[in-house]
Amino acid sequence: MSVPLAARMRPRTLDEVVGQAHLLGPGRPLRRELEGGRVASMLFCGPPGSGKTTLGRLIAQHSDREFVPFSAVSEGVPRVREVVAEAEARRASGRGTVLFVDEIHRLNRAQQDAFLPHVESGLFTLVGATTENPSFEVNGALLSRVRVFVLEPLGPDDIAALLDRALADRDRGLGALELAFDAEARLALATEADGDARRALTVLEAASQLVGDDRRLTLAVIRDALQQRMARYDKSGEEHYNLISAYHKALRGSDPQGSLYWLARMIAGGEDPLYIARRMVRFATEDVGLADPQALQLCIAARDAFHFLGAPEGELALAEACVYLATAPKSNRVYEAWGKARALAAEHPAAAVPLHIRNAPTGLMKELGYGAGYQYAHSVPEGYLPQDYLPDEIADAVLYEPGGFGFEKEVAKRLAWWRSLRDRLEGREGAPDSPTPAS
Repeated sequence: MSVPLAARMRPRTLDEVVGQAHLLGPGRPLRRELEGGRVASMLFCGPPGSGKTTLGRLIAQHSDREFVPFSAVSEGVPRVREVVAEAEARRASGRGTVLFVDEIHRLNRAQQDAFLPHVESGLFTLVGATTENPSFEVNGALLSRVRVFVLEPLGPDDIAALLDRALADRDRGLGALELAFDAEARLALATEADGDARRALTVLEAASQLVGDDRRLTLAVIRDALQQRMARYDKSGEEHYNLISAYHKALRGSDPQGSLYWLARMIAGGEDPLYIARRMVRFATEDVGLADPQALQLCIAARDAFHFLGAPEGELALAEACVYLATAPKSNRVYEAWGKARALAAEHPAAAVPLHIRNAPTGLMKELGYGAGYQYAHSVPEGYLPQDYLPDEIADAVLYEPGGFGFEKEVAKRLAWWRSLRDRLEGREGAPDSPTPAS
């Protein structure tokens, strides 16, 4: 047959659809609507091979309307005009239209807007399909006029059921070839299809041409048919943000296993390694901070190492920094302190610098009191003399308070020692026991 197996095995009824039980299970709203023939415009969002086109065809079938496919990649506004004219003629004869727009996220704003009046008037039922998050790619006006249904990747059991059906079906499938599936080969293909029914059936069809005289689909045959399993990743789409979010959260959660996995997923998907390095530098300052000051240094070194070595050798430097960040003590106290400092500066943008810490390069400035009373910290053995460094109106502000982990424990000791020393020098209780901070 010249028609690909994946097209021949496309479900023709709701009962043939596997997966998506949250939408099509017994009693679910979408199934009830399809079975009742009452459907409105909608958008299906899901990964490749999850059944978006199949559902579009079933919507047309169950509502007794004409299914009209439209490719957002190769067709534009002139084709929209043709579709509208055809739908008007079809409506005049008493038949409705389901306009299925594949990859609707690829339409520009003008093209999307061209559908609006016809969706509102009910000239056709718009069914859009996208692999992207519609919040990012579909304009708000169109999005407000459709319902969005999220399709999940098919599970390995769903894929295995499709494979078995294709091998058994003598009319549409490969039943006439009388092939036998080794259990480990079946499991491998069901797993490595990554939830994509189309991919699974395409590989199965290719494998059917590689079998020997024993007609067995072995693991070796499936591996040959699979060739290389490509990572599902889009450097500019939702998956880009999902994976970098997962990576950042695994680092924050001190999980080196998860962190390394998401790092490897991004590298395998073609992400710019220097983008990842920049994110790690950010993490070192935002989430590790002074709990481990070496984290920032290591991340900068990893960035430089990758820039110097390139791939794949430089990837090990990123992995090293990844593990270091995941296992480092965490503190966002500097991050929080900086936010407080910016807010305080915005609230008091014109607070005067106290006279004793002003610069006094001229005699006139000295006569005006600039620098008067400033105490030079290095003039005493402790290297510390208490004095105020904030404007009077915010003199009591506390912006940074160290956490209780890693190096910040030492910072906390120093601050406590300085407070104690200040109390002693100002005649209050709390003199330090030693002339240096405790360690």
